Amino acid sequence: MIAYLRGKLLLWREDYLILDVNGVGYRVFTPSSVFGKLPPKGEEVSVYIYTSVREDAIILYGFLTEGELELFKHLISVNGIGPKVALGILSTLSVSAFKKAVAYEDIKTLKKIPGIGEKTAKRLILELKNKLQTQILKVEEEKVIEPGSIPMVEEAVDALMVLGYSRTEAFGAVEQVKDKNSVEGLIRQALKILGQGRS
Repeated sequence: MIAYLRGKLLLWREDYLILDVNGVGYRVFTPSSVFGKLPPKGEEVSVYIYTSVREDAIILYGFLTEGELELFKHLISVNGIGPKVALGILSTLSVSAFKKAVAYEDIKTLKKIPGIGEKTAKRLILELKNKLQTQILKVEEEKVIEPGSIPMVEEAVDALMVLGYSRTEAFGAVEQVKDKNSVEGLIRQALKILGQGRS
């Protein structure tokens, strides 16, 4: 079973790429998020592979990091989530953003993924929260940004949520603010970051 490929990037399309490995072309389906990270055609690229064996086909799914591969395997273990939907999830959210959404039970963020409604979002949280417990605990530890800053961070996050942002979006922006001297400053800088992300 193929677990890893390294070869020249021959071409890429909307949802797959073709790697030339010693003269053999492998079609590898990938999240669309990888295409901005690929080298120019003809240069070497390495991908971690999940091999799906069916009666009528052998299909390769490729990822640039082990974290993406591991999350993909967790996703397809969820009832009703196939490889196509799993790739859609990884095309929409980074690994860390998805784990935070699960950790915070952030249904609003999960529903932004094409094909994911409220029922499926709840199922993802229900079935993956325990499986991802170690990673989620790490996410929770990351919430402690600086000693004494937690109340300000939480207040700023709550204020941003009132403005319509999800908890994942709000906390992600607040995390990036270096100056955490006041709630007002946190909110102001976080709004700038969120505005840049939507522009």
